[in-house]
Amino acid sequence: MSNKKTILHIIDYMGRGGAEVMLVKVLKELKEYHNIVVTLNPQNHFGDEFTCDEYHCLQMGSFSKFPLAIMRLHKFIRQNKVDLVHSHLFTATLVARFATPGHIPLITTIHTNVSASAEYKKGYLRLLEKMSYRKHKSTIIGVSSGVMQQYFSFFNHKPYKEHLLYTFVDIKETEDLPVAVKENKALFRLVSIGALRYPKNQQYLIRAFAQLKQENFELDIYGTGPLQKELEQMRNESGARVILKGEVKNASRLLSQYDLYVMPSEFEGFSLSILEAMAMQMPMLVSDIPSFREQCADTALYFDLKAPDDFISKLKMLAADEALRNNLAAAARQRVLDHFTLEHHMKGLRKIYSDTLNDKQQ
Repeated sequence: MSNKKTILHIIDYMGRGGAEVMLVKVLKELKEYHNIVVTLNPQNHFGDEFTCDEYHCLQMGSFSKFPLAIMRLHKFIRQNKVDLVHSHLFTATLVARFATPGHIPLITTIHTNVSASAEYKKGYLRLLEKMSYRKHKSTIIGVSSGVMQQYFSFFNHKPYKEHLLYTFVDIKETEDLPVAVKENKALFRLVSIGALRYPKNQQYLIRAFAQLKQENFELDIYGTGPLQKELEQMRNESGARVILKGEVKNASRLLSQYDLYVMPSEFEGFSLSILEAMAMQMPMLVSDIPSFREQCADTALYFDLKAPDDFISKLKMLAADEALRNNLAAAARQRVLDHFTLEHHMKGLRKIYSDTLNDKQQ
């Protein structure tokens, strides 16, 4: 019989977002524990890439079944003698806090800026968040210092235990990739990767590119989402040279085809796609928001979201200065190597798990 401690990881479902990508990669490394993954709903966008020791779905469906999900998870935790619960994302965290027995430690990772997230603006959800936080003391992991500060200040929570643990990129996946040959060197090609939804703000890019129709700039956007039709209509009506490429698995592997990575987000937790671009040694032009400053420091150029002309002028400056682009790209990759690798993350996560389990035994 195995002496491994059992960790239950709970998340809404296995969509291909930053939190889910992180969890899939962590599970492959965390062999010293018995890992059970519980989802509220059954969607899995990873296929066989998603592996764990055991998987269970609560089949929650709509939020009307929230109480039933709590009861099912509480029973499951007891039956499987879980030693520690680790929750990700908003609804899964609410279920976990109400369902996890008081003697079992609970860790919650906050992945986004809660003050700007639509979910947290609903009054009844804020009430449930506050009730659940009081019910079960959670160790909070923030994926950035900004995310952590926003979480505690927005809800006026008194911190119990908190840890900063950055999102990461698996640097091995960026090595030995083929370098694409740019067929049209006169065309300056930009790329952006992200779901077509608020707060990714792809509308900003389409408005900017509407002013660049007569110049040799072209933008490819990878991703799908609820704003697909709106963005297509904006692009078609404006004539902007923007191509919506849809969702592509491992889109970061295509980055070498492009001259510049761009991201116009209004807010982020800690962007995985930005980290992947940094690791792939891409020069970057990104919106001037706190999380991007925390991620990129001086390895990117920043533009003002309130001024499309600022984006355009900095884009033209980068297009005209290959040496600047190369210097930014090299510095970005080095910053990832110094701070944001899978090895950095796993070292921090293992310490948090070990300390939490040791505290439980005392």
